[in-house]
Amino acid sequence: MVQPIRTRQARGTVGIEDHRGKLRLRLPTTLTKEGQSRYMMTGLDASDYNRKQMRMLVALMDEEIATGQFDCTLERYKDKLEGYNRPQLTIVKPHQPQQDLGVLWAAYCAYMEPQLATTTYRRDYARKYTRHIAALPTKDLSQSITIRDHLLATLSLNAAKRVIIHLAACCKWAVASGMVKTNPFAGMSEDIKLPKHNLDAIDPFSREEMNSIIKAFEELKPHYAPYVKFLFWTGCRPGEAIALQWQHISADCSQITFCESYDSGLKVRKGTKTGKSRKFPCNAKLRALLLSIKPIGATKDTSVFTSPKGGLMNASKFSTQVWQGCKSGSKTYRGVMQGLIDSGTIDRYRCPYNTRHTFITLMLAEGYTVSQVAKLVGNSPAVTLQHYAGNIIVQELPEL
Repeated sequence: MVQPIRTRQARGTVGIEDHRGKLRLRLPTTLTKEGQSRYMMTGLDASDYNRKQMRMLVALMDEEIATGQFDCTLERYKDKLEGYNRPQLTIVKPHQPQQDLGVLWAAYCAYMEPQLATTTYRRDYARKYTRHIAALPTKDLSQSITIRDHLLATLSLNAAKRVIIHLAACCKWAVASGMVKTNPFAGMSEDIKLPKHNLDAIDPFSREEMNSIIKAFEELKPHYAPYVKFLFWTGCRPGEAIALQWQHISADCSQITFCESYDSGLKVRKGTKTGKSRKFPCNAKLRALLLSIKPIGATKDTSVFTSPKGGLMNASKFSTQVWQGCKSGSKTYRGVMQGLIDSGTIDRYRCPYNTRHTFITLMLAEGYTVSQVAKLVGNSPAVTLQHYAGNIIVQELPEL
């Protein structure tokens, strides 16, 4: 039996499926009651053109799901289907002008999804920006100034500018697709001036602070101490460390291959941020650490760093509960960093990602070139030079 071909369907959205040569729409479980069909039959042949027609209808349905206006009787959408089933509509015609920004955005997301990393699509397009658009007071393209002012009033300057940039990209695509005549957001973001980049945003720990943090973890949270040491001693991203398996480390623990990252929020394993793998040579201290924690009988798929219960670590929980400390319900988690701040050992809070900043800064201070350090941590030399080299503080001038 031939299995139906399905498009990827985000939670709470409508999917398009090829079922026995015909297209059908798969409704999210949140909209169907027990005993009701989850499918809406279209009667359309599974052709590329008909699939494009259905994307417009699905974009409308997704928009109405997001805004709470979905017609659970499906009558409104069935009426539109009758138009799609008319013979004359099998001839490709220019799209009718579409002024609803929500519908345009949903169609743009469907266009962009195959071109984006799964995490980028799910986290930014299907979630973050879709929520911002759903919250707009109007979605009429003729009200672009009202939309801009609302974003500036309700979001940070940087976030508002990013949303407008994406809206401009969406409408640029819509113009090229014949869905709208003009792009009202073109050039709008250029008028939003952000504060100049602050070099202090890169705020590494000193060597003494690093050693104090490691010692505190050894005493208070020994399970996480190897993970913290590894972050400080390799400069890798937290997601790269969590994704690391013993197959990525040579048998003698002399070399590490960083080729994957794990998104704890979306629970997705993916490639590195740059899409490239890199080899990392281990010094004696790092090699000894890895040898000391390698379990007997470890398989190639065994994770190097785990939660106390043996599962994959959650970067967010580690950051909030173990590193910083927080209150969750009736339970209070005392973080290691807060204890160090209270004792005066460290004067200000910095997040776990600053372990990466620390490694890069210390390596540059040791005399390694920008290109060498960039290769070790998976940055470009330009990024390393721009964001890190300027943060090296000269403690004592040499005699010239």
